[in-house]
Amino acid sequence: MSSTDLAARPIGIFDSGIGGLTVARAVNQVLPHERLVYFGDTAHLPYGDKSTAAIQAYAVKICDLLLKQQCKVILIACNSASAAAYELVREYVGSKARVLNVIDPIVAHVGQQYAGRTVGLIGTKQTVNSNVYRKKIDDLDAQVELRSLATPLLAPMIEEGFFDNSIAENVIETYLTNPALDGIEALVLACTHYPLIKSQIADFYQERVAVLDASDVVARHVQQYLDHHGLAARPGSAAPAHHFYVSDFTRSFEESTRIFFGQEVHLEHYPLWE
Repeated sequence: MSSTDLAARPIGIFDSGIGGLTVARAVNQVLPHERLVYFGDTAHLPYGDKSTAAIQAYAVKICDLLLKQQCKVILIACNSASAAAYELVREYVGSKARVLNVIDPIVAHVGQQYAGRTVGLIGTKQTVNSNVYRKKIDDLDAQVELRSLATPLLAPMIEEGFFDNSIAENVIETYLTNPALDGIEALVLACTHYPLIKSQIADFYQERVAVLDASDVVARHVQQYLDHHGLAARPGSAAPAHHFYVSDFTRSFEESTRIFFGQEVHLEHYPLWE
C-alpha cells in the first residue's frame, strides 16, 4: 500500500465514555483534514473502577471495530485504559495500525518543560492510585517532584453539566486548596473531562500556576507523530466526515457529546457484545 493511501485512512480514538471527546476536539483543531472515528464505551463506564483484565477485554473489542474502519492510528484517549491496556493493544494490533496513548506525551512534556520543579496532578482515583505518572516521570530522571491528588467528584460533576457555576467553583476550590498541591508550579489535568473546567482552575490560580491541558499536549503529539511518519492526510476540498460510536446509546449522551466535542454530533449505537 502506498503512503498516500495509508495517510488517507482515519484516526481511531476510544475512551470509556465521552470524556475522550475533549481529546478528539483538540485533535480536530490541530489536524482539521483528518477524519476521526470515535468510540465511547458508554456501556462500561467508568473504567476507573474496573479491573485491568476487564479494561483489556473492552479495549481489544473496540480495536476490532477501529481496525475494521481501517484506522491508521489508534489513540487511547483514556488515562485508565492507557495505563491498563496500552502494551496489550500494541501487541494485539501489531502492524495493522499505530497505537498511541494519552500518558506518554504528557510525561514527556513535563520532563522537558518542568525539569527540577514541582508539578501537581489531579485525576481519578484509578489514575492517581496506579502511580503510572509518578513511575514514568521518575524514569525520566528529570528531578520533577510530582504531587498527585485524586479528585473523584470532578468527572461525574462535569458529566452532569455542573462545570460553569458556583457548585463547580466550590468543589474545585476545595480540591485545589488541599495541602497535597502546595507549592506547585504547574498542574496536569490528568483526566479527559477536565479541559471543560480548565478556565475555572486557571481563574483559581490567577496565573500563579500553569494549567496543563492534556488534550492539547496529546493533540500536538499526534500531529508530530503523523508528520514524522508521513501519515498526515492531505487537505481536501470538503471537511472530513467524522464517525462517532457508543456502546450504549442515551439522549443525554448525545447532548453531552455536543458539549464535549464543541459541535453537533450524530452518535451511532454499536454494542461490543451482541
